[in-house]
This record gives sequence, C-alpha cells and structure tokens, in this order.
Amino acid sequence: MFSRHKLMLGSIVVLVLALGWRYPLFGLVVPVVVVSGLTVSVFRGRYFCGNWCPRGAFLDSLPVPVSGWRALPELFKSRSFRWAAVAVLFSVMIGRGLQDPASVEHWGSVFWQMCLVTTAIALVLAVVYRPRAWCAICPVGTLQGTLGGQRYRLTIEPTCQSCGLCEKHCPLSLPIVASRSAGHIESPDCLKCGRCQAVCPVNAVGKPAEKKVKKN
Repeated sequence: MFSRHKLMLGSIVVLVLALGWRYPLFGLVVPVVVVSGLTVSVFRGRYFCGNWCPRGAFLDSLPVPVSGWRALPELFKSRSFRWAAVAVLFSVMIGRGLQDPASVEHWGSVFWQMCLVTTAIALVLAVVYRPRAWCAICPVGTLQGTLGGQRYRLTIEPTCQSCGLCEKHCPLSLPIVASRSAGHIESPDCLKCGRCQAVCPVNAVGKPAEKKVKKN
C-alpha cells in the first residue's frame, strides 16, 4: 500500500541508517519513534505501527507481491518467544548504552546499531515470508499490543461474507473472519492499517468512529 506519506516515513529509516554511522545523533530518532509508538498505543493499540512507523512504511514500500506472501511461522505467534525478543533487545540496548551513559553520541550510536541489526533481520524476513513479517515479532510492537491492543478495534459488520480477502491482504495474516461473531477484530496485533477495510467487497470492515456515524 504505497502512498506519499509512506514514502516520506520510509525515507527516515534510509537517512538514519545511511548517516547514523558517521553522525551518531541521527540514531536518537529511534527512541523518539519508540516513545511515540508506545504513547499512541495507550489509546489506539498498534495504530502507530500500521500508519506512522517509519520502518513499517519502509517495509510496505518493498516490491513484494501479495500473491507471493508465505504464512508466518507458528513460532512468531508464541507469546513466550516474542517476550524473549523484548527481553533480549532491551537488555542488549541498555547494556551497551550503560558502557558510556553520559555520552549522548554513544547512545545515538547504540540506537543506530540496533536499528541496523533489526532492519537487516526485517529485510530477511520480508524476503522469506512477507514485507511486514518483522512486525509479528517486533519487540516494540509487542509492547504496543500489550498496552492498548484492545483499544480502537476495527469493526466487522454482520454483512461479512467470510470471503477471506481481508486475511489475504492483512500484513500479519490475522484471523479476521474468525472475529466476525465478536463484531470487531479481536487480535491485539491488528495494525489498524486499513488494508482489510480497503479490500472488503461489502464494506463490512471499518473503523469504530465510521461505523458509529453510519448507525446514527
């Protein structure tokens, strides 16, 4: 799902990776993005992931056809595996940062290195599985889903025909049809990206506010 704002967001990742090795302060963009995502998650779950995350936008721009997407490993759905990833990422990041805690440039360098490593992993997963495969195990995404995964749920109307188009186009291949009886997407990992809403042939999927307007 390509757009101008996705191009602009994705370019942030390119700039940080390209310049951060020489100018470490560029690495400080990383904690700004992390804090922004966590703040938004309190009110809208993983909305930031699906709409404003620079790396997410970068991955969305990769030329990988939807028809070629592969199913994500069951391991990626394991809560223990995902929380282990959270523990490892933040332990390494904090441990390296505390080697010179008073230096802002040092922290910038640490964040740049973490961005480089995780982006490299994300690219490998994008090639092997699908563009947003990294989002299934992203430590920051896991935290966002935990903080507000049950907020701002996209709704599913009874008119849903269970055709499965929404799941085919979902970046994380979430079980959307299975949530039909609940009236909303139940998974806390929903990115609120709008792909399911865009491809639904009967307009059965929508944002909470939009559905309220239609009912009044």
